[in-house]
Amino acid sequence: MEKFGVMVCGHGSRDAGAVSEFEAVARGIRARLPQYDVESGFLEFATPIIRQGLDKLRAKGVTRCLAVPGMLFAAGHAKNDIPSVLNTYQARHPEMTIDYGRELAIDPKLLQAAAARVEEALEAAGSDVPRHETLLMVVGRGASDPDANSNVAKIMRLLWEGFGFGWGETCYSGVTFPLVEPGLEHAAKLGYRRIVVFPYFLFTGILVQRIYDHTDLVAARHPDIEFVKAGYLNDHPAVLDAFAERVQEILDGENLMNCKLCKYRAQVLGFEAEVGLAQESHHHHVEGIGSGVAAHDHHNHDHGYGQDHRHHHHHDHAHAHDHGHHPYPHADHPLGPVSMKKQPA
Repeated sequence: MEKFGVMVCGHGSRDAGAVSEFEAVARGIRARLPQYDVESGFLEFATPIIRQGLDKLRAKGVTRCLAVPGMLFAAGHAKNDIPSVLNTYQARHPEMTIDYGRELAIDPKLLQAAAARVEEALEAAGSDVPRHETLLMVVGRGASDPDANSNVAKIMRLLWEGFGFGWGETCYSGVTFPLVEPGLEHAAKLGYRRIVVFPYFLFTGILVQRIYDHTDLVAARHPDIEFVKAGYLNDHPAVLDAFAERVQEILDGENLMNCKLCKYRAQVLGFEAEVGLAQESHHHHVEGIGSGVAAHDHHNHDHGYGQDHRHHHHHDHAHAHDHGHHPYPHADHPLGPVSMKKQPA
């Protein structure tokens, strides 16, 4: 008889607050799924690592693991790194079947949580500035995957139109462009009295703090504009409900990840060289680092697959060779990471 368990796979952070918040989310998921054993783990920079969480489930007699990425969008970590770790684990432990769910993605529950955070910020700031004179800046994490980056822009548009703001813009905390500071500088030129900066992030950490710091820098240069810093998603009840829904989707056969714009399977403009790249996690050498405890002997961590991952993970790219990492084609864009290296005039 099958025994089910749930594995929540996070990225990990050196920030203790981010780790604590992820653990709080895992507890919230556990409370919503009392019929299952629920464990969590990280790709890097914190413990337990994903393998250790899987070990706990296996020790409890779990024979079928329902694994979900603890991430908003499907970029390299959700499409590549986590499946690679899960594939490697299952190749070593064929007695446990691992089914992989999809990311949170664009979802009415996530939009509800995002709207609540923006509304909280507006209420705290006061209502003297009308919404049509307010600009919304939604800040995504930033990835080398244009599909994930475009999803942040869609969230922005849904919030912009839903609230009735005067204008909406999107920027990113890293990797892609525009970054926060040049993005806000551009927004400041549009003539709006108030700019609401909303980090579309699950957890705190150095990137969220950087967003707020860059907001302060731009605000100091534009004292005539009111800058409002909204909170990130964190463990909003709607976020926890969405995670529980992703687990149920695996069992219901509704695990529908959008592969049509996946740069690893389709020739997406500017990323044509990445179709069909080999799938390999680059995180094995930093598993657990930053948490104060060495997670495992990574020198003995091979990447061999005993079985085709398509039998176990529902995100199938439908090509014989899997995918991995590749240099971001716009790494030198003047509004991207290179802008952080500019010296003040």
